[in-house]
Amino acid sequence: MKRKMVTAIIWSIILLIALLVFIGLYIDKTKENKQRYKDQYLRNMSDAADEIDTYLDRKIDYEMHYNMVLSDLGAARSFIFLIDDEEWTEKQKAVNELHYCLVKYPDQMKNKLKDVSDALKDVYDNLDKGYDEMRAVVDSVDKLGS
Repeated sequence: MKRKMVTAIIWSIILLIALLVFIGLYIDKTKENKQRYKDQYLRNMSDAADEIDTYLDRKIDYEMHYNMVLSDLGAARSFIFLIDDEEWTEKQKAVNELHYCLVKYPDQMKNKLKDVSDALKDVYDNLDKGYDEMRAVVDSVDKLGS
């Protein structure tokens, strides 16, 4: 009986160690995924800003560039949602509101593209003022108009 008890204790210790190793691996992989999501989010923000700049430089094919900006911001919204961190909640709200305004009020947003581009570049450069600039653009939109 004593021998079975010692064997059970040894197996319990081995299983506990294995559980702790798997928990550590899970936490490490979660951090790695969050970093990948953050990198992809910033890449999408940069792509959206580049698309706006391309349109502003050439002044041709507005619809295509505008749709590309919407696509890049939509992808950024998805990645910022996946980050799922309290620190990013306000940032997520700002991006969601900007995307909403771009979708809902394209006529008004056409005149604000330079400001949107500047805000997205500041976000890409990890400057918190980029989110304030986004909010300023959103606040400047007449949401009762078209």
